[in-house]
Parts: sequence; structure tokens; C-alpha cells
Amino acid sequence: MTKILFICHGNICRSPMAEFFCKDLVLKEGIADQFHIESAATTSEEIWNGRGNPVYPPARDVLLRHGIDPSGKRARLMTRGDYQLFDYLVGMDGENLCDMRRIAGGDPEGKIYGLMDFVEWRESGNLVAGSGRDVADPWYTRNFEAAWNDIVKGCRSFFAYVNRIAMY
Repeated sequence: MTKILFICHGNICRSPMAEFFCKDLVLKEGIADQFHIESAATTSEEIWNGRGNPVYPPARDVLLRHGIDPSGKRARLMTRGDYQLFDYLVGMDGENLCDMRRIAGGDPEGKIYGLMDFVEWRESGNLVAGSGRDVADPWYTRNFEAAWNDIVKGCRSFFAYVNRIAMY
């Protein structure tokens, strides 16, 4: 089973959008039993008294418009232990990648990537952690569709990569 953890700053917008899009994708492909997919935050800003906030309403609305229901999801903090539990830790932007490495104590096994690194791989043939651009951040732009479009492209590229390496 391949275990994937998507990560962003607060775990209420981009990373849950990626989590739920990918869960929907593998379900529709009939391979959901081959993957364990979660998401987490690099900060506790959206976690109060041990309880995480739900998916941010505009992000939830984008998911619902695409037939994906994120009900029940609550923000959670990435932990050092996640590095050992997951095969891929996929951040949404450069700041996330720095925070992920800090939380994990580095990246000795080469598990940390940016989501758009997989788009860059698909276009260039080289997968280099941190080589892709950032996923559009809707928290500041309010453009949740731009984030959705990046996430869809990034997740499809990620699964193309995972399927490719699974063949060898």
C-alpha cells in the first residue's frame, strides 16, 4: 500500500483539496485499496484546544461542485512520526517544504516533494524535489478555482509518476 500525506500551512484549503481529489481519483479508478491518503498542516494555526478546524468553506464549495464531499475532515498537524509512516510527503509550496523538512528532521529517504514537482517531471522527465512552482494559494488570492486547477494537474501527474515507478 502506498501512503501519501499532502501538506500545506493550515490543512484547511489546498492539502485537503488534494487529499479528497486523490481519494476520489483512486476510488473511480478502482485502486483505492492500494493507497492510504491523508493531509496535514505545518502549523497549528487552524487547531484550537486539540481540535482542528474543518475544511475552509470556499475550498469545501469547490470540492462539492466537483462531486467530492470532504465532510468530517479536520485540520491536523504534521508530526515527525509522519515521515516514517508515509511513503510520500507532498507539500503545496516552498515554505511548506522547508517546514516539512524542519518537522521531519530532514529528508534522508527522499520522501518530501512539492506537488507541482510532478508536473515538472511530466514535462521535463526529471523529478527534482522543489523544482516545481507553488500551488496557487487561495488564502491570499481568494481564487480557489486556480488552486483546484493546480491540484488536479499536480495530482494527476503524481499518480502518473507513482504508476510509472510501480512498474519497475
